[in-house]
Amino acid sequence: MSKVSHDSETPAHGKQVITACAFIWHDFDGVKKVFLPRRADTKKFLPGLFEMPGGHIDFGEDIMKGLKREVAEELNMTISLGDPFAAFTYQNLVKGSHSIEVIYFAQFIEPIENITLHPEDHSEYRWFSEEDVKNSKHYICPDDQVSHDQTEDPEYLAILKGFEVLGGKSPRTK
Repeated sequence: MSKVSHDSETPAHGKQVITACAFIWHDFDGVKKVFLPRRADTKKFLPGLFEMPGGHIDFGEDIMKGLKREVAEELNMTISLGDPFAAFTYQNLVKGSHSIEVIYFAQFIEPIENITLHPEDHSEYRWFSEEDVKNSKHYICPDDQVSHDQTEDPEYLAILKGFEVLGGKSPRTK
């Protein structure tokens, strides 16, 4: 049996894919910000867009362990996870699959200075305040390659919801 690849580009026509993402936040002198890396321009799916880190969950894998694995693979960082606070579906038109995405609150365990990007995955990263997210919508929301039933991009809406839920108190992470 061949190994199944769960990247965002390998064809999976008619398949259901489960993904998990981390709303990794940090308090910078009283201003809560979310960590968003920028997808490499060489990616076939959503090149150059800022996103919440995460990825595909392997068959039979625990979703929280899978999310921690994805962040470790992509950023060489360990995260503590809180509760999930958003979920949505979309069709990946490049892969040909239907995805369910679950988003968890998270924080880095190691110092943020230790973040290491892999150029094949991400070209840069930034810390965005809620206002920064609203002012950078065109760098976060895809114009094509995904299909969903909402009028706004569901990942963008989830980022805004993350700030709303944070609303002055810090969610528990473990």
